[in-house]
Amino acid sequence: MVRRQTPTDRGVAADSFRFGVEQRGIEFIPTTQRYGTPRRLFTVWFGVNLSILCLTVGTLGIYAGLPFSWTCLALVLGNISGTFFMAAHSAQGPRLGIPQMIQSRAQFGVLGAGLPLIAVLASTTLYCSANAILIQDTIRMIVPMTATAAIVLFAAITVLLAFIGYELIHRLAAALTVLSGILFASVAVLLIVHGTHGASATPLTGHFRAGTFILVVTQATAWSLSSAPTVADYSRYLPEEVSAATTFWYTGLGNFAGSALMMILGAWLAASFPYLASHAGLGIAQLFGRGRYVAAFLIIVNLLEVNVMVLYSSYMSSTTIITGLRGMKRVRLTYKFAVMSVLMTVATIIALATRNNFDAYFSDLLAILVYTLIPWSAINLADYYVVCRGVYSIENIFRLDAIYGRYRWRTISIYLFSILVQIPFVSLSFYVGPLARVIGADIAWLPGTLVPALLYCLLERAVPISDTSGRIESREEPA
Repeated sequence: MVRRQTPTDRGVAADSFRFGVEQRGIEFIPTTQRYGTPRRLFTVWFGVNLSILCLTVGTLGIYAGLPFSWTCLALVLGNISGTFFMAAHSAQGPRLGIPQMIQSRAQFGVLGAGLPLIAVLASTTLYCSANAILIQDTIRMIVPMTATAAIVLFAAITVLLAFIGYELIHRLAAALTVLSGILFASVAVLLIVHGTHGASATPLTGHFRAGTFILVVTQATAWSLSSAPTVADYSRYLPEEVSAATTFWYTGLGNFAGSALMMILGAWLAASFPYLASHAGLGIAQLFGRGRYVAAFLIIVNLLEVNVMVLYSSYMSSTTIITGLRGMKRVRLTYKFAVMSVLMTVATIIALATRNNFDAYFSDLLAILVYTLIPWSAINLADYYVVCRGVYSIENIFRLDAIYGRYRWRTISIYLFSILVQIPFVSLSFYVGPLARVIGADIAWLPGTLVPALLYCLLERAVPISDTSGRIESREEPA
């Protein structure tokens, strides 16, 4: 059984991760190398949400014609629902000590887990592309260069920081919680006191429509849900004795506070200063006059932190697929750097090829990916909290032909069926489901959450403990 960590062990572990490149990847984090406090989860999720990408999500309701007050209510409700599921995944990190998607092998099988992982990998790649396109002009404001050079530079720095890994991500997020918090609070104060001196267009007005309100709730929910497949990656180093409730609340409060505040700021900008909202990176920096370069630098660094976290988890996801096929427990640093470089190269190529019309289909692609991630989230949470109650054999999660099997077809069938169930509720630019037409909004995430969770609990709880799936095992530390 796993040995409890002592205060001396924790001090040694903290020192070992203070500087340098993270040495561990997908493998189990031994209890003697656990360190940190749950407070770090608040700063990492609060800090990463203080970005212009999150701010942009808040503008969508206003642009769709919803009044500011109703947009704010929808954003709050959506962030509450999305954060709940995301924080529930985060609580798995200290308990299991492995990345989020590796744990999915217990539900889908060692190779079967690759099915939802493909969607995660595609989602993270597209987010990296979107970030590069969004920040290119802000980079060029500080350093004169072509748009292509700005995108490539952003990608190269992302790879270097993501390669350093976990500790740097947490420390950078803690700094950005303070610095970016001050930046965006200053933006609000400047606009309240001085406005934009005629730089904005006429304020936008709107009318309440139930369909639009539901759409904004869905958009805000999807924002936090998109982090569910990766959130435990940033809590897995915490000491095992950290309670699930503590992990849940620090993650949840950090994510909700950061995302809700930024989205509401975005909605306010879109409603009162439309020009500024549509040119967020450059426009916000210009508000600070002579200090615009400092503001621009902070905006760049914050979106860089987002990109680093996305690439870091994208590496975890891709490695989960490859190591599952090869039965590997660990990967070398050279492999880590190579995989990150390839993933970022693909994202950069997509950004360069689509930067002029990326918005035309980016939202549809991300929506499709969300339809595939939500059933995974429901299955994973149902298994962890209801069926297995957090008890797994970590050793066998890394074995190709052990108790969890190569493929768990029952789970895979539930997963695929749950994707099909969502089709009548989806709303895309090229297809609107019949129920989505009646409701007037895309609420596919509701059946996409409820159906797989109920089916999984019903079918898995009905299987005897003696079944060969070996679901209930004492948790072991791999040899």
